[in-house]
Amino acid sequence: MKNKDIIKILSNSVSYMELHGENDFKIKSYTNAIYNLERTDVKLGILGLADLEKIEGVGKSIAAAIHEINTTGKYSKLDELVNQTPGGLRQLMKLRGLGAKKLKVLWSEAGIETIEALENAIEGGELTKLKGFGAKTVDNISELIAFARETKGWVHYAVAETIANELKSEVESKLSDAKVEFAGKLRRKWEVINHLEFVISCTSFDKIDSTLAQFGNIRKLPERSGPFTWRGETMDEDAVEVVFHYSSPEKFNNTFFLKTGSPLHLSQPINGKNLIEIAKTNLFDSEEAIYNTLGLAYCEPELREGTWELEKAQTNNLPKLVEYSDLKGVLHNHSTYSDGENTLEEMVAKCKEMGLTYLGISDHSKAAHFYANGMFEDRVKQQHEEIDELNKKMAPFKIFKGIEADILPDGALDYDPQTLESFDFVVASVHSGLSMDENKATQRLLAAIANPYTTILGHMTGRLLLMRKGYPVNHKAIIDACAEYGVIIEINAHPKRLDIDWRWVHYALEKGVLISINPDAHAIDGFKDMYYGVCVGRKGGLTKEKTLNAWSLEEVDQYFKQRKDRIKT
Repeated sequence: MKNKDIIKILSNSVSYMELHGENDFKIKSYTNAIYNLERTDVKLGILGLADLEKIEGVGKSIAAAIHEINTTGKYSKLDELVNQTPGGLRQLMKLRGLGAKKLKVLWSEAGIETIEALENAIEGGELTKLKGFGAKTVDNISELIAFARETKGWVHYAVAETIANELKSEVESKLSDAKVEFAGKLRRKWEVINHLEFVISCTSFDKIDSTLAQFGNIRKLPERSGPFTWRGETMDEDAVEVVFHYSSPEKFNNTFFLKTGSPLHLSQPINGKNLIEIAKTNLFDSEEAIYNTLGLAYCEPELREGTWELEKAQTNNLPKLVEYSDLKGVLHNHSTYSDGENTLEEMVAKCKEMGLTYLGISDHSKAAHFYANGMFEDRVKQQHEEIDELNKKMAPFKIFKGIEADILPDGALDYDPQTLESFDFVVASVHSGLSMDENKATQRLLAAIANPYTTILGHMTGRLLLMRKGYPVNHKAIIDACAEYGVIIEINAHPKRLDIDWRWVHYALEKGVLISINPDAHAIDGFKDMYYGVCVGRKGGLTKEKTLNAWSLEEVDQYFKQRKDRIKT
């Protein structure tokens, strides 16, 4: 088991211990152990009990807990506490920003066990009577509840795609004569999905219905289903809607087309007609034929949002979208030098296995020392010496010396100019002081963009999809500044970030800004997240030519050197 998974189980255990009022000394010992484990280079999953006990800050009881997690994949103490917790409270535990200590007060002193009860207490003014629940705290809790309501039933695209692929495979295995494909937002690869939509054709609709009834992971909602549509939901705590649109085999392409595009894409008038009218008038043997009927070039599914794509389709000027296979290297990654799980050598080996030719390492800077083991200057020097040795050993593969430098509250970058100059590239990101209004956030980012050492702007809004909203920014002002100063914008490809939002990628490209698809990987398994960044880039019209890490090693090397030369002059 990976370190991050072990630490997550221990952290969840601490939260439930706090909720149930366990011994403060025990909670503190777990918290201290977690702090040390987050900073260790040791791979916990391969250690025996005796070796676990030798780790600094890890006593016998916590070593035994880790050993149990390694052996069984779970922790009985956590399972016991979860089982003792009412279901509504478990949902409240998911509200990011409402800590276990405050939740314990709500539970023990006000008897609150559900989101509904919490809302009623807020509306009745009861919460402000509790110690530690001032007006500002209550307002924050109200925002958390509103956000939870907004995001209920939504899942990250990575989760949705996994579930949808499993359902598709199951249908195909049980119905040999069926044809089934993704549709809707799922096929258009939205960053979050609120229903898994499919189009399915078969010789008998009754046969489809009876087959879906056999699935153990979804259930039908008869009151919402109809003669041509099966509606249901996944059978888990965070249920997601599932929709199957029935189609006869001969109408499959038409139905597939109509159930993929957004209403705006399908309804826009083109020479007095629209795509809906065309697709409902005749039978077509392909989606391309539907577009061709109106003199349009074929629009890739990701583009079908009704924003700018049809205008370009009319002049046959649609971009050739970047492919995952175009990527040549991986930038913005974290190693054991900060809070990553893998050594530099392990990361290089994985990159080479994937057919990549370069790695950009960008561990956290010193301002992040207390929460991400950020590197002080001596540690930077040590890493650079190791990189020099590895580059000799691993040539022609190359490791670029990078850093994810914290953007400080005044917009300055972490480190002095001399240290910043030692890197091949600098990813500038905000990690602290996230509670900003639009003007403050924008000015902070603009100052960082104007810094000559900033190469790439990292996760522009700091958002965590379905977990927290990003700080508000003036996207146009930031993109315009990146164009002015030649700063690359990152698509942070982590499935929970996907930031910059795809809705702004096209504007950035129009302004001539380069994009880098970065996984922000903290383990080698994270490299594959670049796939989700490609999905986001494609939605914005991103091409291979405008994607930094689709460039060859020689091109990227030259680009970084030219930027550094400009700083010196």
